[in-house]
Amino acid sequence: QVQLVESGGGSVQAGGSLRLSCAGSRYGYCMGWFRHAPGKEREGLATISPITGNTYYADSVKGRFTISLDSAKKTSFLQMNSLKPEDTAMYYCAAVIRCSLYSGDVGYWGQGTQVTVSS
Repeated sequence: QVQLVESGGGSVQAGGSLRLSCAGSRYGYCMGWFRHAPGKEREGLATISPITGNTYYADSVKGRFTISLDSAKKTSFLQMNSLKPEDTAMYYCAAVIRCSLYSGDVGYWGQGTQVTVSS
């Protein structure tokens, strides 16, 4: 059983920053971040390979969000800058195969942390 625990969500004004953390990992999986806003599809944001360090981003967050991984501490991070109201969503940490941004490739999910961006 893999347990992924997110922290760091909250409320921020547009243009602000937040850093999400995810404690936990799974051997053989990339770590990633997804989000789900009401009335929208679940969206893959960023993934990182624990082997190569390669990162992958959705166009919607490229240049604003940065994913990183502390393998020794089995913790991944999502640094979110220049936040916009449309970034408001529940954010989920995930262990995902092939570093895919497709939610169907997620093997394990965290419980989620809410991010709210006000204008």
